[in-house]
Amino acid sequence: MWLYSRGSPTPPGTPWLGACRFPCWAAGCLAKNQQLATGGPYAYTRNPLYLGTLLVAAGLAIAARSVGLGALFAAVFVFVYLPVIQNEEEYLHVLFRDYAAYAAAVPLLLPRLTPLPLKSSNPFRVALYLKNQEYNAGAGFAAGLLFLLWKLVR
Repeated sequence: MWLYSRGSPTPPGTPWLGACRFPCWAAGCLAKNQQLATGGPYAYTRNPLYLGTLLVAAGLAIAARSVGLGALFAAVFVFVYLPVIQNEEEYLHVLFRDYAAYAAAVPLLLPRLTPLPLKSSNPFRVALYLKNQEYNAGAGFAAGLLFLLWKLVR
């Protein structure tokens, strides 16, 4: 069994493969600075891109069985991502007049169990996904996968 044999890492991508789809879904539903995204993953959390990044990073640290990597990712999240999230919150309050009501109904990071009832949907659109360049995260995923493979064979 890969998961526990000889201290090797878990099969490449196992805990975080699904988490990679989450930011992709979010990027395809986000028309930045044009429309308040309240559909798709934004009906569950106000920051699905950051949540997806956090899940992928945590999955990579777990799969690599690296406390140091986990600590590094946690520090980056606390000292880089959280201040960015706070700045974006302030900006969105100014940009969209109904942001306050949305923020009151949808959690900042940890998702709701049920989606926010939609007033307008934000369906996934490939054009938005490409425009938002979330495919760059795929490169990070590939690098993480290569790292796990390297740990496995060394």
